[in-house]
Amino acid sequence: MKFVPYPYQQYCIDRIISDPAIGLFLDMGLGKTVITLSAIKDLRYNRWEVSKPLIIAPKKVAEATWTTEAAKWDQLKMMRVVPVLGTVQQRLRALATPADAYVINRENVTWLVEHFKNAWPFDMVVLDESSSFKNSQSKRFKSLRLVRSRIRRIVELTGTPTGNGLEDLWAQIYLLDGGVRLCGTLGAYRDRYFVPGKRNRTTIFSYDPKEGSFEMIKRAISDICISMKASDYLTLPDVIHNDIPVALDAAAKKAYTQLETDLLLQVDENTITAQSAGVLTNKLLQLCNGAIYDGDRNAVHIHDCKIDAFMELVEQLNGQHALVFYAFQHDRDRLVKALANTNLRVRVYSNAQDEADWNNGEIDILLAHPASCGYGLNLQRGGHHAIWFGLTWSLEQYEQANKRLHRQGQEHPVVIHHLIVQGGMDEAVLEALHDKGDMQNALLNALRVRISK
Repeated sequence: MKFVPYPYQQYCIDRIISDPAIGLFLDMGLGKTVITLSAIKDLRYNRWEVSKPLIIAPKKVAEATWTTEAAKWDQLKMMRVVPVLGTVQQRLRALATPADAYVINRENVTWLVEHFKNAWPFDMVVLDESSSFKNSQSKRFKSLRLVRSRIRRIVELTGTPTGNGLEDLWAQIYLLDGGVRLCGTLGAYRDRYFVPGKRNRTTIFSYDPKEGSFEMIKRAISDICISMKASDYLTLPDVIHNDIPVALDAAAKKAYTQLETDLLLQVDENTITAQSAGVLTNKLLQLCNGAIYDGDRNAVHIHDCKIDAFMELVEQLNGQHALVFYAFQHDRDRLVKALANTNLRVRVYSNAQDEADWNNGEIDILLAHPASCGYGLNLQRGGHHAIWFGLTWSLEQYEQANKRLHRQGQEHPVVIHHLIVQGGMDEAVLEALHDKGDMQNALLNALRVRISK
């Protein structure tokens, strides 16, 4: 696929190239990944200004998103993007592999700094979701600060730099400029722009911005930060599809391969029927999602790879409401359990009161089966993010479910997120939905291809 950047994307590419330190505070769906990779390619091959870029990202993003995006676009296919993940030995092997960019998860930043110490080799660092470095007391922030002087170029990417308030900005901007714009310490930043909020005699629990602080901070960082809202650059209401690749861990991949092999051995290309195809794909789609029903309809847990990717996506939304579609009851149960550890207001859709509460902003995460809320509901006033945790083969259900948000009265571009297991049946379902062809034929063809392999 050929990447033809929109004017705002070209502007961001040019700023990454021209500015040694830049923060791209762009809404999800505006193309932060392809923008950054395009700039890295130019800096590395056309200008010879960087030699070893490092991308620090959430774990699931590091596993698949950057490599998938590089392979997606014609002009980026030649770039070698190597994930630095897994065991220590696997990470060391990855670091020893020649590449145009290395991608590591944020949890391993401290390990990486301690490994290289004074021989830090990365002259360019990209912080994908820089808001994960907002805590100046965190090990990852302190570790990166130790090697900041050895980094010649730094790019910060996030759509929510101030998810919990203006205090979140200090650490992120410090990594860009070393404390030049927003004071050299967090204490000085608080003294200049905030007043104590909740407190007792000896302890301050929170800080409130002084009057005019927002404008002063915005002016102070305007030369090194670009803030863009999707609504400023996309026709409203528009639909943005965000495919999020999910990599299975070794155990989950082995389980999936074993299940697929065992099931496909039961039939051959000439004996597949719609009924048998449905059984096969149903089992494989369940396993993609992380659990599978046994003969007694008990859910057997297999992995949390997709759950982890889902939770990272929810974190990136940073409080923005999301309508989440699940495929199986065990999906719903595991999602409810995972979300129970957050402070989010979670509801499983069941009746008209849920619709009203969602539209009134009283629900953060609304879980729904596409068959239960795919028709007639008006959910456009409660949010503009839909997450497909588990896909459906039904094109009608898929389109109708998405229309709950993308309809008259929606004030924002609607972002449809798909969590897609790489190499799994998810890919075949999504391809069939995009092609908008005959679902049953697509299902049968997908299985025949797997049998032939």
